[in-house]
Amino acid sequence: MNGSSIDKDNLTLSEVSLGVIGSVSKPIKIGQKVKRLYRQIRTENVFKRVLVLMGLLMIVLVIGILLTLIIESIPSIKALGLKYLWGKTWDPVQDIYGAYPFLLGTLLTSFLALLISIPFSIAVAIFLGEYYPKGWLPDLLKNTVELIAAVPSVIYGFWGLAVLVPIVRSFETKVGIEPFGVGIFSSALILAVMIIPYAASLGRSVIQMVPSNLKEAAYSLGATRWEVIKNVIVPYTKSGLFAGILLSLGRALGETMAVTMVIGNTSLIPKNIFSPGNTMASVIANEFTEADKPVYLSALIELGLVLFLVTVIINMIGKRVIRRFINE
Repeated sequence: MNGSSIDKDNLTLSEVSLGVIGSVSKPIKIGQKVKRLYRQIRTENVFKRVLVLMGLLMIVLVIGILLTLIIESIPSIKALGLKYLWGKTWDPVQDIYGAYPFLLGTLLTSFLALLISIPFSIAVAIFLGEYYPKGWLPDLLKNTVELIAAVPSVIYGFWGLAVLVPIVRSFETKVGIEPFGVGIFSSALILAVMIIPYAASLGRSVIQMVPSNLKEAAYSLGATRWEVIKNVIVPYTKSGLFAGILLSLGRALGETMAVTMVIGNTSLIPKNIFSPGNTMASVIANEFTEADKPVYLSALIELGLVLFLVTVIINMIGKRVIRRFINE
């Protein structure tokens, strides 16, 4: 009797001690969880503020560039007015500055390069994204396409002068065109090669994101590979494909060195796509260090402002088209 009572008392005391320890440890664990949760919330808030700050910094940077271009262009704007945009003559010696030949050259080279590059970009994207997404050959082709984007533009310019210009000159001789070799067409070919990786890489990524159940459903209904690409993959990825094309166009509009080396660098309005010409970027690169007059320098900076605005307008139009694709 006494032994059993002692055991019961000992058991009761041990249970009480464990209960006390548990009741003490529970607040400690809860306190640690609260502290950990508080640190996580604080870290997330700091990270969010850093992201907002970086976004605001980019906006301030773009606005700062725009304001700098506007301020430095004021002498040219006051001296030349709106006739600067549609003036057809560029003669710094006579203080005559017209941006129309360069605006036309920029648009011709960029859009012609885009038209040439689109079939190759989409073909590469479909091949790597749908037909052969894995394997040594797709990996080799993907690395090659990415390498094309990494090659400096001056290398493209040297290649164009040494290889492409003689081929274009021979073609012009055969078809009865003045054999300049350099010109709008040559620069567009160089640009087409340079911008293919941008649309191809983005297109490959969006094609690989197409849900497999959509393609399998089409195959189960008897669709061929071509019909799946035409009726499933392209409609599903058209916004992404167009975004890649828009990115390529933005790259083509701002290209300088390669275009400068093969476009011919003349201030005359091009008569056709085989004629020599000039772009806004190439004129700035060629003549900026030679500008010995305030109005001359300001006119070159205003060319940069026009190029900036043209790029913004084209991107805004492209975003509206992409939004329409998404809504459809």
